[in-house]
Amino acid sequence: MDVISVIRTKRDKGELSPEQIDWVIDAYTRGEVADEQMSALAMAILLNGMNRDEIARWTAAMIASGERMDFSSSLSRPTADKHSTGGVGDKITLPLAPLVAACGAAVPQLSGRGLGHTGGTLDKLESIPGWRALLSNEEMLSVLGGTGAVICAAGDGLAPADKKLYALRDVTGTVEAIPLIASSIMSKKIAEGTGSLVLDVKVGTGAFMKTIEDARELASTMVALGTDSGVRTAALLTDMSTPLGLTAGNALEVRESVEVLAGGGPADVVELTLALAREMLDAAGLKDADPAKALADGSAMDVWRRMIAAQGGDPDAALPVAREQHVIMAPASGVLTRLDAYDIGVAAWRLGAGRARKEDPVQAGAGVEMHAKPGDTVTAGQPLLTLHTDTPEKFGYALESLESSWDIAPEGTSFTRTPIVLDRIA
Repeated sequence: MDVISVIRTKRDKGELSPEQIDWVIDAYTRGEVADEQMSALAMAILLNGMNRDEIARWTAAMIASGERMDFSSSLSRPTADKHSTGGVGDKITLPLAPLVAACGAAVPQLSGRGLGHTGGTLDKLESIPGWRALLSNEEMLSVLGGTGAVICAAGDGLAPADKKLYALRDVTGTVEAIPLIASSIMSKKIAEGTGSLVLDVKVGTGAFMKTIEDARELASTMVALGTDSGVRTAALLTDMSTPLGLTAGNALEVRESVEVLAGGGPADVVELTLALAREMLDAAGLKDADPAKALADGSAMDVWRRMIAAQGGDPDAALPVAREQHVIMAPASGVLTRLDAYDIGVAAWRLGAGRARKEDPVQAGAGVEMHAKPGDTVTAGQPLLTLHTDTPEKFGYALESLESSWDIAPEGTSFTRTPIVLDRIA
């Protein structure tokens, strides 16, 4: 077997054999296949695609590159997990994991960091003083067994082939390849050992999938991969043209998530949290559980506090606040009809909430606070957005990304909000 033959097969729109896929994933993980060679193969896959058999074998090969966890013998609860394809203001994992745990499932949530304009769950939680993302498998199981939920980073032994390939895709313009997105997500989730999985596939300007057709293709591919591997899998396609909630950042989103757990918070965050919770509980066989009740009676908040404390965090500690703020006023009175998720995400990133490279630090307090959402009436001169950062020299760069990020129509203009949940794939 040689890598040139594998590259040529896909370059010429051929189907990779199971043996070719197994070999190239293993050889790349071991360093026998060079980055520039895997880059060429990734670009060929982006341009020419893969069929279902190829994607399934590619995913299986990435799982086989490392360890596979199994909770079936150590937990009395059914396991359920959720994965989002990434968006702006997408803090849903924070209230969702303890909420589903409060309803009787165990939630082993392996999460990632932000890159570019999309936020990362681990970056958000690390704004809580003392909280740790890196746990050993033993620590992860201890937290999960004790609280019902854990949110942490994937260990080095879980799908190491994906870790290498993900970093390579990010710097070679191949992030958008649907076969590679699907296999990257599902290799980690299947290796994680969850019994059921709900996928939140984002659609819109702030998502990697810009069209409903691309989102359906990605969702269908991932659902098939999960089902074929024995994981009960379903997907919701959800809108990401407008940011979720009223904040995009790290500590800003933690604060908003705690508001949701306390029974308040923005309506769209609550709606999507409950929709995903019901899907997860149904997949876990807990059809009679009522997540709305668990939010209202404080039991989800109790799990949150125990989960944060079990990972070294102080749930009562004050969250970081950025040293500098800049307020953008509404330029006219009327109805806000558009607030672009991508532009808001780029602004938050430029203010310091995100990173351009994996090794870059992030600011805990940086981000964008939104004072109105599409459909709201605004008055000229009222605050529309507040920018937060520790480095005020970043304001100008952030403002450039917001120059055409909203539309205000004359007062009385009718407005219909886009539904948050656009479709379901199972």
